[in-house]
Amino acid sequence: MSKPRIGIVISTTREGRFGDKAAEWIQGIAAARGDLQTEIVDLQHYPMPFFDEPASPFYAPPRDEAARRWGRKVDELDGFIFVTAEYNHGPPAVLKNALDYAYKEFNRKPVAFVGYGGVGGARAVEHLRLISVELQMAPTRAAVYIGGADFIGLLMQGKTFADMAHLEPTAVAMLDDLAWWTHALRDAREATAAKAA
Repeated sequence: MSKPRIGIVISTTREGRFGDKAAEWIQGIAAARGDLQTEIVDLQHYPMPFFDEPASPFYAPPRDEAARRWGRKVDELDGFIFVTAEYNHGPPAVLKNALDYAYKEFNRKPVAFVGYGGVGGARAVEHLRLISVELQMAPTRAAVYIGGADFIGLLMQGKTFADMAHLEPTAVAMLDDLAWWTHALRDAREATAAKAA
């Protein structure tokens, strides 16, 4: 059986962002495991306008071409890691907007989180957990929170993730959870599809 496909979604699109560094770090740890196939999904490549469709994607596909491409990408993935900043105690608008542009493509798939910022992006992650449940996703309990001195060191003081070895055990625990849920939910989705055929 093929390895599950995990999209590592970078939540910000602004110049000088940190999310791409965190995404590459978690991808490296995942690649060393060998049980998941990962790809970085950069929202810069899906320039969707603020949601302004006549209906929710629950009822009708979006008209916007970038949003349709985004939906196709989400559909081909088995699970997700949202790498998220925290803006004003919540996730970045560009990520929330992307989540609003798809629905069935997210259903019954797991999602894990790598947060960063003053409190490790913890408040943004909590918001994303609620949003994920509404999208019929299964958020993992384990997450990575890059906060405080670690975040400042990586962002402004020239440190690298090699200097932050203490973050790796939380990343491994998160990936363990994600791998279990990805396999379980993929098997369940396939069994449901086979029954319906």
